[in-house]
Amino acid sequence: MNARRWVSALALLLATVGVAGCANVPLSSPVQVLRQVSEGDGAPLPPGPVDGSNPLDLVRDFVFASGSSTEKHGAARRFLAAQAAAWDDAANLTVLDGQFDTVPAPGAQDPNTGVTTIRIRGTAIGRVTSSGSFEPGQSVFQQDVTVQRSDGQWRISSLPAGVVLPMSIFRDNYRSVRIWFVDPVRRLVVADLRYVPSVPARAQAARVVELLLAGPSGALLGAAVSQLPPGAQLRSNVTFSTDGAVIVDLTRLGDLDEQSRSLLAAQVVLSLAEVNVSRVRLLADGEPLLAGRPDLTREDFSSLYAEMQAGADVPGLVVAGGHVRQLTGAEPGSALPGPMGNGAFDVESAASTGDGHRIAAVTWQGGQRRLLISGGGGEGGVEAAPLAADSMSRPSWTPTGTEVWTVLDSSVVARVLVDGAGSARTAQVNADELAALGPIADLRLSRDGMRVAAVVGGSLYTGAVARSIDGEVAIRNIRRLRPAELGEVVAADWRSAESIVAITRGPDLLVGQVSVDGLVVAQVLGNNLTPPLTAIAVAANRPLLVTDQSGVWSFAGGDQAAWRQVIGGAPDGVPFYPG
Repeated sequence: MNARRWVSALALLLATVGVAGCANVPLSSPVQVLRQVSEGDGAPLPPGPVDGSNPLDLVRDFVFASGSSTEKHGAARRFLAAQAAAWDDAANLTVLDGQFDTVPAPGAQDPNTGVTTIRIRGTAIGRVTSSGSFEPGQSVFQQDVTVQRSDGQWRISSLPAGVVLPMSIFRDNYRSVRIWFVDPVRRLVVADLRYVPSVPARAQAARVVELLLAGPSGALLGAAVSQLPPGAQLRSNVTFSTDGAVIVDLTRLGDLDEQSRSLLAAQVVLSLAEVNVSRVRLLADGEPLLAGRPDLTREDFSSLYAEMQAGADVPGLVVAGGHVRQLTGAEPGSALPGPMGNGAFDVESAASTGDGHRIAAVTWQGGQRRLLISGGGGEGGVEAAPLAADSMSRPSWTPTGTEVWTVLDSSVVARVLVDGAGSARTAQVNADELAALGPIADLRLSRDGMRVAAVVGGSLYTGAVARSIDGEVAIRNIRRLRPAELGEVVAADWRSAESIVAITRGPDLLVGQVSVDGLVVAQVLGNNLTPPLTAIAVAANRPLLVTDQSGVWSFAGGDQAAWRQVIGGAPDGVPFYPG
């Protein structure tokens, strides 16, 4: 399937299950990439093998039946001969794109002999690990299974460990959940995207607690931690009380102070809320984990979310013609008051903190790029960071507003500390793993501060921001997201902690939204835009902003059928939202 057909088909698919596609861009922070689950458990199992099936159809139907994980993939096991009863269905789960084939394997014996080999052939987009996390990895996929005739019917007699599913079947049988862990520096909770079986719905609560006890996924190792110590376990099974609460009784928690107990409670309650649990009775060795508070809801932990949410009064801005300018208000395009907008500096790109109090700007001075910070003291309210380079990427702030990051000469990731402890100063970021992949054209910190999205060598990557106790910072766990579908990426930005929007040079997908783990790609409406696109800014509950050859355009999704121009005559515009 060529790129145009693939993207169109997938975008249509995702539009039906809650992911942005064409004119329906989600405006809330969570990304529900798969369908919601009903309260009931009554989804029927897929049918077993059809009498008289030939080997090709048998294997194809087996793949479809493998979508149901109920009873250790009981529906799929009905396709197996006795010799394959030891099939390890828990080894891994490979997700294929929208099409796969079953064909005779080279050298397969004639079916008349009673034994033949069938090859499952397609394109893998990645795998779901035993921890429920998706690990991207596009590759040609082929897997051989042996089929034999017994009592007049074909059955699978030998097959590799693990499950293989096309995306459509995975979508129908699994759902996304956010499992919550802790930012060890700020002591706030952060989300880790996982996938759990849709059916039975009542088993999801126990699965969520199991994933919590196992700790962060590979994508966040070294960046997020858990307040559940390694030896923690359930004292009894997760159950439902007669009054509707889910009872979670933990043991071996060790000595936890009040803040650690609150964070642990937030992890459990917020994670269970992902599977429609509204109230949790959280116990430690039979007693309430939080004294005097036996039952807890997600509202009890609203102050612990790490993801920065800029208020409606913090505007988006744009750099154009060397000035920082207004994007909204009575005069869009008018210069921002003060040194960043009045022409005192030749500004090329900029970023504002979540509260809008500081702006970091890349400027052109004396034949070099320099980073200036307004609102941070210094002459005229502008302070020069001790950085200079031939090239400097658009800056990006941490959620605390005390660090701003940029990339020097497409290879060195630098951070500038503006934490009030004296003048702005630089600090190191170990980004060797990222820089080894090629020139870094763009780098954005997620608004919970736990990840970066980076455009390196024309591809989109994510990485975890790992901070050590002694203050060292590194970008780890690099993942490449969907190169075949996105093509050559120009720039990207975070819509939420679980979703990235990118602009590309491809004619088939100018603007695409991809889940943070790379499982889902959705095409965003591209009409009215004149490629090539050069800049993008996105944020939760804000319209998408892109720059094309005529200016800056806005798209809010919903009933909006086309992009709307915000500022014309600004092909050099670089829009930005707080962050």
